[in-house]
Formats: sequence, structure tokens, C-alpha cells
Amino acid sequence: MMDEPCKGCRASVRLAPAPLRQLLDESLLAHPQPTADEPTVAARLAACRACPDLRYGTTCQHCGCLVEIRAHLAAGCCPSPGGSRWPT
Repeated sequence: MMDEPCKGCRASVRLAPAPLRQLLDESLLAHPQPTADEPTVAARLAACRACPDLRYGTTCQHCGCLVEIRAHLAAGCCPSPGGSRWPT
């Protein structure tokens, strides 16, 4: 079921795009690291949005991360136990 809770989450984990972007910016300020280019981010996010394991439109069921942030990190990867769903 699409809105089934994962790893202790509640529906309050739903975040709009602006707060998600703020979290990404703050994370990169606190822990600078290379980011992926926009076509890569877009492809990764498209895969995440099509994934049946996405919860609340923002959260990966497998690791509990906010996919918007993970997709922006150059070293980010898809944690699906069956293998990455991200395009290579």
C-alpha cells in the first residue's frame, strides 16, 4: 500500500518542495559534497517517483531517506534490496 508507514515514519514526514530544498541546502552547507548534474537528478527522481517503495511522495521505504536529497548527491545510490532502480 502506497501510504503504509515505514521505519517509524508518520504522515507528518510529508514535505513540500520549498522545505525539501531548504533541507538540501542546509545539509550541503553543513557537509559539503559533490552534487549530481540536473539531468541525473531528474532521472533519479523520476525512478523514485515510479517506485512502489516510495512513501509519502518523499521518503524511501528501504533507508528512510528523503529521496530528493539522496538524488542530488553525486555519490548517492538507490538502496533497493533488489538492485538499484536508478538509471546508470
